[in-house]
Amino acid sequence: MDIRETLKDKSRIIIKIGSSSLTHPQTGALDLTKLEILIREICNIKNMGKDVILVSSGAIAVGSRSAGFQRKPKKLEEKQACAAIGQAQLMMIYQKLFAEYGHMAAQVLMTKNTITNDESRRNAYNTFQELLKLDAIPIVNENDTVSTYEIQFGDNDTLSAWCLLW
Repeated sequence: MDIRETLKDKSRIIIKIGSSSLTHPQTGALDLTKLEILIREICNIKNMGKDVILVSSGAIAVGSRSAGFQRKPKKLEEKQACAAIGQAQLMMIYQKLFAEYGHMAAQVLMTKNTITNDESRRNAYNTFQELLKLDAIPIVNENDTVSTYEIQFGDNDTLSAWCLLW
């Protein structure tokens, strides 16, 4: 079945991309070809009039490589620092690629508290609604720099599921 046919009647599409899909398995460096193809496809979906939310992992992996780690760091504080480095790099690349196709990216960092706390969840919902009204593409990731729970136990699959509810 053609993916475009499946998406035809949907108004909002949520795409989750994992670290292994963003990086070269041999080196851990970003696979810019894969990333460019992903962004081009997302922009094409946007051009069909759909809302798109991208849930993207990869901050720790990208930051680890930039910080000179040969493999994923083991210490929690190293992972947090790598997440801070990698998240900034990922967003810079996402914004550049989306802009090349005439679209605007927006960063939304979330924690478990964002979902479990009523006020935080309402604020996140309002932010998503406004971003989608502004025709931005929210790029969602867990905020691993300040929330260690997700680094140890979570992943972005849960965030993807929550985005479906919005």
